[in-house]
Amino acid sequence: MGKWRNGNGTLTVGTGSGVREVPLRIAASYRARARGLLGVDGVDGALLITPCGSVHTFRMRFAIDVAYLDRKFDVVAVRTMRPGRFGLLRLRARHVVESEAGAMERWGLRPGTRVRISVPAAEGSPPAR
Repeated sequence: MGKWRNGNGTLTVGTGSGVREVPLRIAASYRARARGLLGVDGVDGALLITPCGSVHTFRMRFAIDVAYLDRKFDVVAVRTMRPGRFGLLRLRARHVVESEAGAMERWGLRPGTRVRISVPAAEGSPPAR
């Protein structure tokens, strides 16, 4: 994808009859990436942080699932993190998806899975991947 912008989109997990579409918020600016899920009590769907290779959960109010994605949107690793933790730097990761703990297991998101990110078409926005 070209230049990412803050906004909303859809995370698609799986293929065929096992497709799961999840509402997605995109954090691409420095300010949005730094804020992430801080100060919220939960998340409806998921948050894509891009570019990103690691995360932390300091000052978070709930446990989260973290999926590290490479350039092709293949899942490199999935971890559940409690508040107050540092995540390991994933050298291959270019994007991170965060959701409430347990959500990614329900969606079938695991290492090796390829996800698709769709962004509504808007004037001047790059095409979906």
